[in-house]
Amino acid sequence: MASRAEPTAVVGWGSLNPLGADADSTWTSVIAGHSGIQTLQAAWTEDLPVRLAGCVPTRALDSLPPLLRRRSDRCAQLALVAARQAWAMAGSITQGLDPSRIAVVIGTGIGGLATMHEQHTQLSAGGPSRVNPLTVPMLIPDAAAGQVAIELGLLGGAHTPVSACASGAEALMLGQMLLNDDRADLVLAGGTEAPVNRLGLVGFSAMRALSSHNHAPEQASRPYGRQRDGFVLSEGAGMLAMMRESDVNREHQALGWLLACGSSSDAHHIVAPEPQGLQASLAIQDALQRADLSPSDLVAVQAHATGTSLGDLAEARALRRSLGAAADHLPVTAPKGQLGHLLGGAGAVEAIIAFQSLRAGIIPRSLNAEPLDPEVDLAVATKGPVQLPDTQQERLLLKNAFGFGGHNISLVLAAPACKSPEPSA
Repeated sequence: MASRAEPTAVVGWGSLNPLGADADSTWTSVIAGHSGIQTLQAAWTEDLPVRLAGCVPTRALDSLPPLLRRRSDRCAQLALVAARQAWAMAGSITQGLDPSRIAVVIGTGIGGLATMHEQHTQLSAGGPSRVNPLTVPMLIPDAAAGQVAIELGLLGGAHTPVSACASGAEALMLGQMLLNDDRADLVLAGGTEAPVNRLGLVGFSAMRALSSHNHAPEQASRPYGRQRDGFVLSEGAGMLAMMRESDVNREHQALGWLLACGSSSDAHHIVAPEPQGLQASLAIQDALQRADLSPSDLVAVQAHATGTSLGDLAEARALRRSLGAAADHLPVTAPKGQLGHLLGGAGAVEAIIAFQSLRAGIIPRSLNAEPLDPEVDLAVATKGPVQLPDTQQERLLLKNAFGFGGHNISLVLAAPACKSPEPSA
């Protein structure tokens, strides 16, 4: 029997992604129904079969010193900016904390992919003398966690779960475990990815995972849509500052709570999900049991839904199996219709949007999901945003994240009903 987790309070967050350079601008774009997907204009894309992606707004990384930008991969740079935002937002709470009791957990699916590609090109064109001596520390997956720990002087451990597209969500689970095990008093946890480069686009398109709607980029990412043909590659990072609920003023300091996390593995195929969602369903049930909740306690679901034919159906079947009759009416939102797929950064960026959604009482529309695949037996929000009923109670949401290799993570998130504007990062 799964033991109940101690709720984890979220006291700050930071995000940069194709919809915005911070969490507030991202939420504004989400509610407005904007798409962050664009046609790529760079010369290196001209011969590629897929020439669309989701990119972080121009100048979002300008605050980083030029030397740091030359010595770190874009993956780490995105994480560092998001971490700065979360750290600043939690500033009043973090003052006085022992740095040796503050940990960093940043997941990524790949790490420094751009560095790997660029330095291989240098090696092939100019020989060994042309390779950057910092190649290895730039491309290793744990570079982002290391850079954040260095920047902020955090000594409580720097960890890097690498679980493909579930990495960001798994980082939140590991963060909660560190807090529950009293290994830290605060954890900066999240995910980052910078795969929008020649190697990333070629690699994923070669396996026929990407949408090829180059002519209509804003309509290309179609989670749960009948006409979906693959996901859209995107970049970005999300970071959450988390503490034990018992260490936080629940009413005035907590933005929301990570109640519990569930996990499982498909043990089926390295890229294809188990088609019936059997093990994904176990992750959902694990999260609900650890939160001591039933499906009827939820107000919404934020789906992983990438826009691939097999993945979307496997998740839909898992949700129907786990939620039962509650799936008839629970609104389901699929944020990748607007964001594209941030791979290892997706879980954390989307979790922040989920918290904002619960606080505002609005479940965003699932862009491009209409017409809905008739095999998706869920109440997907296709027509527009769904307004949640006013309540004095905290609202509860299930959030899924799945990854290549059969990694399944489900989170139960809670947030207070909040009439005031969302706080700035």
